Amino acid sequence: MTSAEKTNQARRFVVRGRVQGVGFRWFVEREAHILGIAGWVRNNADGSVEVLAMGSRDQLLGLRSRLRAGPRAARVDDVEEAETKPVAGVTTFRIEGAW
Repeated sequence: MTSAEKTNQARRFVVRGRVQGVGFRWFVEREAHILGIAGWVRNNADGSVEVLAMGSRDQLLGLRSRLRAGPRAARVDDVEEAETKPVAGVTTFRIEGAW
Protein backbone atom coordinates (compact mmCIF):
# COMPACT_ATOMS: atom_id res chain seq x y z
CA MET A 1 0.00 0.00 0.00
CA THR A 2 1.42 3.38 -0.96
CA SER A 3 1.43 6.25 1.48
CA ALA A 4 -1.15 8.06 -0.69
CA GLU A 5 -3.55 5.13 -0.37
CA LYS A 6 -2.92 4.94 3.36
CA THR A 7 -3.87 8.56 4.04
CA ASN A 8 -6.49 8.90 1.35
CA GLN A 9 -9.49 7.39 3.08
CA ALA A 10 -12.51 9.54 3.84
CA ARG A 11 -15.45 9.02 6.15
CA ARG A 12 -18.59 10.99 6.83
CA PHE A 13 -19.82 10.78 10.40
CA VAL A 14 -23.18 12.00 11.66
CA VAL A 15 -23.28 12.24 15.45
CA ARG A 16 -26.64 12.36 17.21
CA GLY A 17 -27.57 13.07 20.83
CA ARG A 18 -26.92 16.19 22.89
CA VAL A 19 -24.14 17.37 20.59
CA GLN A 20 -24.97 21.02 19.87
CA GLY A 21 -24.29 23.83 22.33
CA VAL A 22 -21.83 21.68 24.31
CA GLY A 23 -18.55 22.49 22.52
CA PHE A 24 -18.74 19.39 20.33
CA ARG A 25 -17.38 21.04 17.17
CA TRP A 26 -14.40 22.49 19.06
CA PHE A 27 -13.79 19.08 20.64
CA VAL A 28 -13.80 17.43 17.18
CA GLU A 29 -11.51 20.10 15.75
CA ARG A 30 -9.00 19.59 18.58
CA GLU A 31 -9.06 15.79 18.29
CA ALA A 32 -8.68 15.97 14.49
CA HIS A 33 -5.63 18.22 14.87
CA ILE A 34 -4.11 15.83 17.42
CA LEU A 35 -4.72 12.88 15.06
CA GLY A 36 -3.55 14.74 11.94
CA ILE A 37 -6.90 14.43 10.15
CA ALA A 38 -8.12 16.82 7.43
CA GLY A 39 -11.74 17.78 6.85
CA TRP A 40 -14.46 19.72 8.62
CA VAL A 41 -17.19 19.59 11.28
CA ARG A 42 -20.53 21.40 11.25
CA ASN A 43 -23.88 21.55 13.00
CA ASN A 44 -26.87 20.29 11.03
CA ALA A 45 -30.35 21.81 11.24
CA ASP A 46 -31.74 18.54 12.70
CA GLY A 47 -29.56 18.85 15.83
CA SER A 48 -26.89 16.40 14.68
CA VAL A 49 -23.22 17.19 14.07
CA GLU A 50 -21.67 16.14 10.74
CA VAL A 51 -17.97 15.41 10.27
CA LEU A 52 -16.01 14.88 7.07
CA ALA A 53 -12.68 13.26 7.98
CA MET A 54 -9.79 12.28 5.74
CA GLY A 55 -6.75 10.34 6.86
CA SER A 56 -5.36 6.86 7.32
CA ARG A 57 -7.49 3.96 8.51
CA ASP A 58 -5.92 4.20 11.97
CA GLN A 59 -6.48 7.96 12.19
CA LEU A 60 -10.14 7.51 11.23
CA LEU A 61 -10.61 4.69 13.75
CA GLY A 62 -9.13 6.96 16.42
CA LEU A 63 -11.50 9.77 15.51
CA ARG A 64 -14.50 7.44 15.50
CA SER A 65 -13.79 6.30 19.06
CA ARG A 66 -13.39 9.94 20.17
CA LEU A 67 -16.68 10.90 18.47
CA ARG A 68 -18.44 8.10 20.36
CA ALA A 69 -17.07 9.47 23.66
CA GLY A 70 -17.57 13.19 22.92
CA PRO A 71 -16.71 16.05 25.26
CA ARG A 72 -17.87 15.85 28.88
CA ALA A 73 -21.02 17.98 28.43
CA ALA A 74 -22.24 15.99 25.42
CA ARG A 75 -24.34 12.86 25.27
CA VAL A 76 -23.67 10.78 22.15
CA ASP A 77 -26.57 8.48 21.27
CA ASP A 78 -25.45 7.36 17.82
CA VAL A 79 -22.55 7.74 15.38
CA GLU A 80 -23.47 6.97 11.79
CA GLU A 81 -20.50 6.30 9.53
CA ALA A 82 -20.31 6.18 5.75
CA GLU A 83 -17.43 5.87 3.33
CA THR A 84 -17.10 8.89 1.07
CA LYS A 85 -14.71 10.25 -1.54
CA PRO A 86 -11.73 12.32 -0.37
CA VAL A 87 -12.07 16.00 -1.23
CA ALA A 88 -9.12 17.37 -3.20
CA GLY A 89 -7.36 20.38 -1.74
CA VAL A 90 -8.57 19.92 1.84
CA THR A 91 -5.40 19.65 3.92
CA THR A 92 -6.46 21.05 7.29
CA PHE A 93 -9.39 20.56 9.65
CA ARG A 94 -11.85 23.38 10.29
CA ILE A 95 -15.18 24.18 11.89
CA GLU A 96 -17.75 25.19 9.26
CA GLY A 97 -20.39 27.75 10.07
CA ALA A 98 -18.93 28.75 13.43
CA TRP A 99 -19.28 32.37 14.43
